[in-house]
Amino acid sequence: MIAFEKVLSKNDTGESGSHQAGILVPKGNDELRSFFPTLDETEKNPDVMLDCQDEDGRWWRFRYVYYNNKHHDDAGTRDEYRITRMTSYLRNVAARSGQCLVFEEADDGAYRISLRHDTPKDLHVTRLSGWRRVH
Repeated sequence: MIAFEKVLSKNDTGESGSHQAGILVPKGNDELRSFFPTLDETEKNPDVMLDCQDEDGRWWRFRYVYYNNKHHDDAGTRDEYRITRMTSYLRNVAARSGQCLVFEEADDGAYRISLRHDTPKDLHVTRLSGWRRVH
C-alpha cells in the first residue's frame, strides 16, 4: 500500500492563529497529486470529497480542491491544491506541529488516516516539501 505523510506546521494545526484554507498539497509533485483523485484543471476550483477512516474507525470527509482562479479570473491569484475541512479531525486528535498526518490508500477508494507523534529514525521516506512518501 502506498502512503504519504505530512509533517504538520503551526499553520496546519491552527497554532499560529492563521486562517489558512487547509493543508497545502504541492502542485509540482505529480506522484503525490496522483495519490489523490484527479481534478479537472479546466474547471474553476474543481474538488472532490475524500472519505477517510481514522485509527478508531471513525469516518471523516475532507475536501480535496484545486483553487485555480488565477487561470479563470482576470484578477485571480490562487493556483494551489489543498485538503480542507480538516479542522474537526485535527482538533479531535489534538494535532500539534511537528507531528505527522498519514494518508494511506484503502482498497475501497477511501483513505486511512492517522496521526504519528514522531517519525521513526529507520523509516524510509522521500521528502516532498513537508510531505513524505512512506515506502
